[in-house]
Formats: sequence, structure tokens, C-alpha cells
Amino acid sequence: MQQASPALAARLANIQPFHAMEIVKAADALERAGRDLVYLALGEPDFAAPEPVQRAALAAMQSGATRYTAALGLPELREAISGFYARHYALDVPPERIVVTAGASGALLLACLATLDPGSEVLMSDPGYPCNRHFVAAVDAVPRALPCGPEQRFQLDARQIATHWTARTRAALLASPSNPTGTSVLPAELAAIAREVRSRHGWLIVDEIYHALSYDLADPTTGWAPSALALGDDIITVNSFSKFFGMTGWRLGWLVLPPSVVRAVEKLAQNLFICASTLSQRAALACFGDDAMATFLARRDEFRRRRAFLLPALRDLGLDVPVTPDGAFYIYADVSRHAPDSDAFANRMLEEAGVVLVPGKDFGAAGTRDFVRFSYATGYERIELAVERMGRVLRG
Repeated sequence: MQQASPALAARLANIQPFHAMEIVKAADALERAGRDLVYLALGEPDFAAPEPVQRAALAAMQSGATRYTAALGLPELREAISGFYARHYALDVPPERIVVTAGASGALLLACLATLDPGSEVLMSDPGYPCNRHFVAAVDAVPRALPCGPEQRFQLDARQIATHWTARTRAALLASPSNPTGTSVLPAELAAIAREVRSRHGWLIVDEIYHALSYDLADPTTGWAPSALALGDDIITVNSFSKFFGMTGWRLGWLVLPPSVVRAVEKLAQNLFICASTLSQRAALACFGDDAMATFLARRDEFRRRRAFLLPALRDLGLDVPVTPDGAFYIYADVSRHAPDSDAFANRMLEEAGVVLVPGKDFGAAGTRDFVRFSYATGYERIELAVERMGRVLRG
């Protein structure tokens, strides 16, 4: 007689599966059957790390520079990230405030562990990236996702912070630009949010992993969109080498922390991760050279070009995009004219058009049944093909 398994942790009930993976599984089955599919689904740039980064990784491996680093990261990489903020954002971010992490996911987990107690609440937007909710739930805190419609750019605003902050609320977590909407919190609104959170002695955590892929909000002085770090050294930001720098599988990110939090996060990192990948850190040093940076900026221009094609093309197909995305590589479109819900639309596009999309249910509950996320992180010609195929299906 088989014995019952021991009970799993109760917190798993608060962690939902990533439904996009179900679409990908169905797509894989169609590909194995010989179908040509266009993926406008996953948020992974089609660009690999540029040659200087690859050469730096190879040199580190060949020289044996593969031992553990300090838990906070290579000192020279922390210096380079500090220089990145000085050069492109005109910000003084001392390297002592920077912690190199095992991806932005590791950064968010460390930030949650350092700032949240079991039962404390975190305000965040609905729609929003599902894993952000799950990082909060994983530390036994409570993600409180507030409906954010197109009138507020699908982003939390200061009014919601003031209205919904309670005695249990510990933090607000924003993503700017956001996955799935590609929209940013506008600078004036972000400053108002920071004031509201600060007045309540809470934490403001801003996910800026797509921040360098901003197209419309550039500061005329720097040429880059302003970072939340300009609002004070009490704000926590999360960043990554995955999106702008094209190093998705290298699993490398960073935190910028208030000085008083660095030692707490270092202690956590020492125990949980020891350090981020040494090879990835050595390679990432090359990201900040002139040649690599020129490549990254050219790629950003290419993402802008893809957006300039796909956005009007979707509208021409009768899909409503209520807020023009200003960053990342996503377009969040209302498909209710064509289907009873976004699941039905995504399945139809997969089966009839051979186009892989992500239905909105992954991203929350507030109106998401009508929305689909389109990713333009794939090649321009493939995006053109996807639009052509969808047009044949939707126009009959």
C-alpha cells in the first residue's frame, strides 16, 4: 500500500502556473507536426549578446577567472554600473549601493525578503507581470493587485496609493516600462507616488528591467528616460542584463538599494546564492564599452522600428490599443471585437494563422480577458508575416 506523500508548503496555493507556457506547449506540438509558426509571445530579444561580451566570457573561462565573487558582485562590475548611471542618466549612484544578482528575479526575491514580513501587503498594478506577484507570495507576504485601466496607462497612480494603503501595507511595487503593456509611469506621477509612499514610511520598489528600452520619454538633457533613482536614495530599483543588453540566459541583474539596506541584502545573498555567475559578471563588464553600447543603441532603434510597424498594423486589423506603449517590446491590445475572450483569440491565431500570442489572463484579472500581449522581440520580417497571416484570418 502506497503511503501518502508529506504535505507541500501551503504558500504554493498562492503561486499560479504561467499560462503562456500552455500556449507554447501547443505551439511546440504544431511545430513538430511541420507547421511554420511566428512567435509574438515570449519576452526574449532575438539578439544575442554582442561579440565583445562573448569574447569577455571566453577570456574569463580560458584564464580560469571562474571562482566565487563577493556576494555583492565583482567590484569592477559594480563600478561599471555606477558609471552607466553617471554617463547616461546624470545620476550619482555609488557602487556601494549596487548589488549584482542572479538575474532580476534574484534581485526581486532579495528585495522582498529584505523588506517584507509574512502577512504584509504590497500594492501593485493589475495588469502586471505575474512573477512579481509570486515573488511577494513566496515570502508569505500578500500581493494586492489594484485594477489599473487605460485612463491611467495601466499603471498604479498616487491616488490609488493614498486610497488603498492600510496598516498592513509595507510597499508598492511598480514596473516601468511594464510587462505586458509597454507603458511607463510618467515622471510627474512617479514623483507623486514616491511622496505618498515616503509619507507612509513604506518601501517603493521599481522594476526598471526594460527602462533602457524607452522610446518616447527621453530627458532632453541626457537622451534617456529618467530613472526612479532620481527621486531619492530611499528607493529600491531592480534592473537586468537580459533585455537591453541581450543576455537573457546569462541570468544576471542588479539592485540599487538605500545604503541602510545593503548589508541586509548582502547577508541574504551570501546564504541564498553565494554570488551571481562569475562568468556572466566577467562578460557583463564588456557591456559598458563603446562598441557594445553602440550595438545596444542600434538594437533599441530596431525595436522602435518594429513598434512603428506593428502598432498601426494591429489597429488596422481592428484591434484596439488604448495606450500607445512607450517602452519594452510589448503591445497590449483589446481583441474583443474579434473573439469572446483573449484565450479564444490566441487559440484561433495559433491554429488558423500560425501566430503565437499570450492571452491576458496571465497578467491579472482586471479586464484581462479582452486583452492579448503582442511581443515584437522577434525579427521585422517575421512580424510582417504575422500581420499578413492574421489579416487573412480576421478579414476572411
